[in-house]
Amino acid sequence: MRYTLFLLSLCFSLQIYAQEPQLALQYFRNGEYEKAASLYESLHEKNPFNPNYLNDLIDCYQQLEKFEEANKIIVRQLKNFPNQEYLLVELGYNYQLQNLPEKAVPYYKNALLAIEKSANVGYLIGKTFQDNYLLDYALLAYKKAMEANPNADYNFQIALIYSEKGELENMFNTYLNLIEKNENYESIAKNYIGKFITDDAENESNILLKKLLLKRSQNNPNNSWNELLSWLFIQQKEYGKALIQEKALHKRNLGNLNGLLALGKITFENNDFEATKNCFNYVLENAVNLETELIAKLYLLEIDIKTNAPAETVETQFQQLFKQYGKNVATLNIQAIYAEFLAFKKNQSEQSISVLKEALKLPINEFQKGYLKTKLADILVFQNKFSSALIYYTQVQNDLKNQPIGQTARFKIAQTSYFKGDFEWAQSQLSVLKNSTSQLIANDALALNLLITDNAVKDSLKIALKKYSVADLLSFQNKNQQAIDTLQVVLNEYKGHPIEDEALFKQAQLFEKINEFTKAENNYLQIINLNKDDILADDAHYYLAELYENKLKAVEKAKEYYQKIIFDYPSSIYVVDARKKFRKLRGDGVN
Repeated sequence: MRYTLFLLSLCFSLQIYAQEPQLALQYFRNGEYEKAASLYESLHEKNPFNPNYLNDLIDCYQQLEKFEEANKIIVRQLKNFPNQEYLLVELGYNYQLQNLPEKAVPYYKNALLAIEKSANVGYLIGKTFQDNYLLDYALLAYKKAMEANPNADYNFQIALIYSEKGELENMFNTYLNLIEKNENYESIAKNYIGKFITDDAENESNILLKKLLLKRSQNNPNNSWNELLSWLFIQQKEYGKALIQEKALHKRNLGNLNGLLALGKITFENNDFEATKNCFNYVLENAVNLETELIAKLYLLEIDIKTNAPAETVETQFQQLFKQYGKNVATLNIQAIYAEFLAFKKNQSEQSISVLKEALKLPINEFQKGYLKTKLADILVFQNKFSSALIYYTQVQNDLKNQPIGQTARFKIAQTSYFKGDFEWAQSQLSVLKNSTSQLIANDALALNLLITDNAVKDSLKIALKKYSVADLLSFQNKNQQAIDTLQVVLNEYKGHPIEDEALFKQAQLFEKINEFTKAENNYLQIINLNKDDILADDAHYYLAELYENKLKAVEKAKEYYQKIIFDYPSSIYVVDARKKFRKLRGDGVN
């Protein structure tokens, strides 16, 4: 019994002891420095080797302006452990906090001298300077440490200090020096550099980085400089310039077309079809294997589909591909896109389904099956066969639950339920997808969920939303005129309802698809006049500006609406693009 009580007492004591650091930290975060100091004093006494307790105790004393106590404990620790030279920095900083720089500087200098004697202490001394925002001393410390030990590399720390000091040129050069020494640092350096550049080619940081890369490329040709220039131009959506860099890389490393394939996909996703053609035509001319050749040909064919080339022309191209390469696993993606083309462009959904069902008989893996089943379900939605579509979507979602394609299937389950008017079930699926690993799916889920939620507030029966979802389905089915007519019914019957701006915007986009540009213009103007602070107001301004620039050829009006985005909607996702296009239309020089 006595032994049991002893064990219980011991466990309780250990539990209390384990809680002390957490409690001390909580007090510190809450600004209760007296209580935190009391606990850290005890913890440091019991664990003199633990630097964290000591550093936190010093912080507490300094917050309480108990500089004498902080001084005493630092001096005592240095006496007991003279190899902890980083404490010289803390001792100097303690004087600096008292406005006594003349007493602080000698300790800083002694800390730097300690690095010359032993390079091993360089990192800790540099970090202590850095933690106390003594950035110039931190730079000196890291540089001295690398001089004393050529194997040490603190360039990432140095680059970070330059960024804190706002010395962008030094920061960029430090990252580029790292890459020059070891190309494996390129992806890590991109992550850091990416925080300082934008998609605006006229941004000061972008201009500076481009200048430094071009200079290095001229003085010391290196694949990394071309890769970084291509990456920079892609961020700026200057795809033609990126293509020049990718071609240069390919010429140096014949056979590797990965960069060009990636660039082509990016340009296609951003609807820059001219750049996509240039990219994949080059790939096609230089392809060394069947897979690359088929990817290029499929993208070139998809451009014709997207730009509404005559159906007969596209059909002929598909048949030529099948004649040349056959219907097999290698041409699986071509078969899937062909099925979509048959259903959505030629209205031949039964033939489309046959194409996909035949493809499913091929010896393919689970991911390929999931891809084809998703396409098959899309076509069943096109046919209004919602129950059959949901069966296929659910199979994909269950079989590939944690994969992007499984999350896409879940979104399509929600979308199909929305088309059916089953909004509650749709929202139950969308709530799961808000945290999807795919940002695109998460954004789509959030947008659809907001549409349902916003338009259910003033309409508990969701009558207007049901009518709008029918129009959305017709749009999905490529029945554009029917969708426009249905949206007009919504606009006539539900004026003043929250769905009005959504209906106007959706209808405007459909007007653009059927080349009714003046009607689209009228819709965008109506959205702007309804409420300039509406969630769709900046979208309406941007699309109206695009319409004026590209379709109605009204340059002055385009400038006017781009400028309104810049000044009236500074937090809009369109503001950088609007600024770039406004400057171009104004005639500013392009770098």
